[in-house]
Amino acid sequence: MYPFIRMFKALWQVRSAPPMAFHETHISQHRCWPQDIDLWMELNNGRTLTLYDLGRIPLAKRTGLIGALRTQRWGLTMAGVSVRYRRRIRTFEAFSIKSRAVCWDDKFMYLEQAMVKRSGEVANHALYRAAVTDKNGIVSPTRVLEMMGSDAKSPPMPDWIANWVKADATRSWPPMQDLSQD
Repeated sequence: MYPFIRMFKALWQVRSAPPMAFHETHISQHRCWPQDIDLWMELNNGRTLTLYDLGRIPLAKRTGLIGALRTQRWGLTMAGVSVRYRRRIRTFEAFSIKSRAVCWDDKFMYLEQAMVKRSGEVANHALYRAAVTDKNGIVSPTRVLEMMGSDAKSPPMPDWIANWVKADATRSWPPMQDLSQD
């Protein structure tokens, strides 16, 4: 089940937090609860992606993105993700989520998130490709930023993100075409 109560708590905690620039890092504090674990008593990989919402949505609130989405009646969708898992997060273990926008192109915003243990070790790291949408399709990030009151230009796209974008563009769609006929 989606962690609605935790999301409301995360949004409540940032209700009077100062606004942030789109590229700044939002840091939030969390704990791995029994409903987050798998059979090995550690944070489930799928739940990791859900918990990353608890960092991204408050980031969107603090940067003014949620306000722009509401006034323009836009939607926000995740259009891709790449995750690296390196350290376990065990039941009841506390960790922080660091979230920030890294760059954008003509269609997508690229968001970086990491779960960091109290020891300072990075447990996992995610790169999200996000799109703002309206009834006609994808809204350009430049237009979105204008509606957020910013004329910021995208920082240069790091090579590791550009390489992911390039590699992802080579994937066939729809996937598994040969299996769909079975």
